[in-house]
Amino acid sequence: MPFTLWLSLAAVCAMGAMSPGPSLAMVLRHTLGGGRLSGVITALTHALGVGFYALLTVWGLGTLIARHPLLFEAITWLGALYLAWLGVKALRAARAGTLQAQGVAATPIQAARDGMLVALGNPKLILFFIALLSQFVSPGMNLVAKALIVATAMLIDGGWYVLVAMALSHSRVLPWLQRRAHWINRATGVILLALALRVLLG
Repeated sequence: MPFTLWLSLAAVCAMGAMSPGPSLAMVLRHTLGGGRLSGVITALTHALGVGFYALLTVWGLGTLIARHPLLFEAITWLGALYLAWLGVKALRAARAGTLQAQGVAATPIQAARDGMLVALGNPKLILFFIALLSQFVSPGMNLVAKALIVATAMLIDGGWYVLVAMALSHSRVLPWLQRRAHWINRATGVILLALALRVLLG
């Protein structure tokens, strides 16, 4: 995978992780209620769930490319339209209430369970990965390149949420995130729209 293409993948993964939603709310809840350890555990198990979906998506897309190239091309275009829709939705996202979360006291096992389930229980996540990864998987892609895609998604997701948990556990990060949630949404929207446009223009 060319380095410039990988940078595009990393940027979209980062914006997806940073975008306010149920995953961020769950990490915030466990950090506020159980401290740094609970937040970090939630973050890491969420990244495992993300990696599982990314792995399934890459494998499935690879098989689809080999057997049905026209169907894959159609999915690529539909994926671009879906990313554009997500971009518009992010740009329209309301500023109020995006990061409201109450602390919850839980054991490390419960934190791990919640982190995994909030990833695996979100059907929009698999749709996002199908739309996203279809823009980066190519017919000649080898196993190392596919592993790089999965690892990138996992490391960026886990890294972001671990940073949130660690910073929130000893500072005023939550108010900072709340004040800037609309800018995060806007940046996410612009990047998703740019990626969709790149695909639609060939």
